[in-house]
Amino acid sequence: MPADDHTLAQVAMSRAEYTLLVDLLDREPTDVELGMVGALWSEHCGYKHSRPLFHLFPTEGPFVLTKVGEENAGAIDLGDGWCAVFKMESHNHPSAIEPYEGAATGVGGILRDIFAMGMRPVALLDSLRFGPLADARNRHLFSGVVAGIGGYGNCIGVPTVGGEVQFDPSYSGNPLVNAMAVGVGRREHLLSARAGGPGNPLVLVGADTGRDGIHGATFASVELDAGSDERRPAVQVGNPFLEKLLMEACVELAEQHGDWIEGLQDLGAAGLTSSAVEAAARAGTGIDIDISRVPRREQGMTAYEVMLSESQERMLVIPKREHLDEVLAHFRKWELHADVIGVVTDDGMATVRDGDRVVARLRIEVITDAPQYPPAGRRPESLDRMQGEDLAAHPDLAPERASEALLDLLGCENIASRRWIFRQYDHQVLNNTVVRPGGDAAVIRLKGSPRALALATDCNARFLALDPRIGAQMAVAEAARNVVATGALPAAVTDCLNFGNPEKPEVAYQLEEAIGGLSEACRALGTPVVSGNASLYNETPTGQIYPTPSIGMLGILDNVDRHLTATPRPGNTLVLLGATPAQPASTLAGSEYQVRTLGRLAGRPAIDLALEARVQLLVREANAAGMLTAAHDCADGGLAVTVAEMCISAGHGIDVSAVELGSRLDAALFGEAPSRFVVATADDADAERLRLLAEASGIESTMLGRVAGRRVRIGPADVPLSAAADRYEHGLERALAGETAAHPAGGRV
Repeated sequence: MPADDHTLAQVAMSRAEYTLLVDLLDREPTDVELGMVGALWSEHCGYKHSRPLFHLFPTEGPFVLTKVGEENAGAIDLGDGWCAVFKMESHNHPSAIEPYEGAATGVGGILRDIFAMGMRPVALLDSLRFGPLADARNRHLFSGVVAGIGGYGNCIGVPTVGGEVQFDPSYSGNPLVNAMAVGVGRREHLLSARAGGPGNPLVLVGADTGRDGIHGATFASVELDAGSDERRPAVQVGNPFLEKLLMEACVELAEQHGDWIEGLQDLGAAGLTSSAVEAAARAGTGIDIDISRVPRREQGMTAYEVMLSESQERMLVIPKREHLDEVLAHFRKWELHADVIGVVTDDGMATVRDGDRVVARLRIEVITDAPQYPPAGRRPESLDRMQGEDLAAHPDLAPERASEALLDLLGCENIASRRWIFRQYDHQVLNNTVVRPGGDAAVIRLKGSPRALALATDCNARFLALDPRIGAQMAVAEAARNVVATGALPAAVTDCLNFGNPEKPEVAYQLEEAIGGLSEACRALGTPVVSGNASLYNETPTGQIYPTPSIGMLGILDNVDRHLTATPRPGNTLVLLGATPAQPASTLAGSEYQVRTLGRLAGRPAIDLALEARVQLLVREANAAGMLTAAHDCADGGLAVTVAEMCISAGHGIDVSAVELGSRLDAALFGEAPSRFVVATADDADAERLRLLAEASGIESTMLGRVAGRRVRIGPADVPLSAAADRYEHGLERALAGETAAHPAGGRV
């Protein structure tokens, strides 16, 4: 009997896709088959609208060990037999419904991707977006998500070392919760997610299966609407203490007995369906599962529910059959349930039984080969209007208002210190954290090695709202600058592509342009994309989110002792690299100052990727030569905020009043032109050496002044250091308490 419209809506399948499925099967699907195919054909699992563009990404490089899509995460070579694996994923829709559990299980899921490869998780980061904190609902979502991230990470014992958050009306009702995890280990311990070897058993390890999370993958593949609260059962519930046991058991198995198994795969979106079917697809095999052998925590569960449950803390292990008993004993030693639920076959079929009854039997490729829809984009008319607005025609900042403008920016919710967030995270567990949260990037020590990892997430979606291609380039560039500010070499990228409904031509245009821009920037900066995730349909009845391709950047420091922070020492000289302080009004496009002043987005951002690469190289070379004592990416809030942040961190002021700021004061102080760093040198002699090195590279440099005193003076902006620190350190708490008007009335396109 053909499926009705309600049933198809439950599995996020169109009538045309259902007709295609019937043609492929040459019959009507069973309920279980429809659920399995619907899950893996959903946007969340099948990437129907984004996969046609993935070929644009550069995916190879000197450090890359894996091919994108073939494993749970991307792996890069760290040298001396060590490797790192990392990935970023989204948990947006669940967090909009149940912020604590949505965020917590997002953390749990990304951690399983890491230890499924046999690597020990050593760091977590996040990339978050919410509507303005002036709204009580947004405050609820923000507080719940932060608590969920901290709750899960702290309990499992993996440090949350960094991240970023941006507030804008476009995210009201549809927050973005992107989590990134990083693991390290020996190359010889890398595991694969392949169900190889016909005749090998399939073993389900970890939590019992319940009804939580059913239709979670399809829920993440449709727009949020007024009825979304009715989907609350789709949000999973996590148990970090159980996952801790699972993590330790899997890492120990990889390190001590990796030759016992053919593959290891986590159960995430679409649960047992995706883990078993995708593992078989990678190996070119089939699977035969008897769901009556799956341990359950609820009575009366159907085969459909068992195959699609997204209950957390579960792994699928494919032992070599001669080592089955050892593998079962290994997991039971860790007090984990481990049950044989099926077998690997050589017929290329996915067969699901409920005891003696076959409830699903279809070819693996039917389930995994989701229909692809190359985006048919149309440039939004709004871009012409926004880009065509002449920012130079707007009044400049009056000098007498410069001081208050600086204090206003330092205390606003998009720039103020994130201490309220990261003080809820245990960022020092494992004792590897060298540079803590609050700087440009975190630095994680590799025990037993002089090397370290530098980690950052970044994306200013306002730039993408103004120009998706250029904004995407700027997202990659800023993430790389954050890593370079620690002295590290940017090595590779993971991404999370957060967009609205790709079936709308304007969103399809954003997706096409953004992926093109990401690809161009990654090539220019030598940072291949090794893993990632796409989260589309981020819309509510009030509108779509800004295009937000969050970037996770991993860098390598050859010598951890040469790492930099954003904190200069008293008496240091600050130097601007990449441009002079004088900037045109166009650099205000998409800036925090511009949006707060006009109450809307306007202008067109720009970036020179060749200059970006040269400036980043200059900073790394200068640090290697011992010229630098600190470095800070010049980004949100422009030059004035960057210098003020460094002074607040150092506990000393500066006088930049003698530097030429040009004819446009607001752009000089608060314009957010890319490809700029403010660095610190020990003295004027090192500053001069730096100037000569910059000149040889064709890069502008300007000596700003010496770190000293108790005031921050930048042109006509002159504020007590104590006032700047108070605004900056307590701005987020004040916004949460509703004490300030933390955001302008507008901000949407």
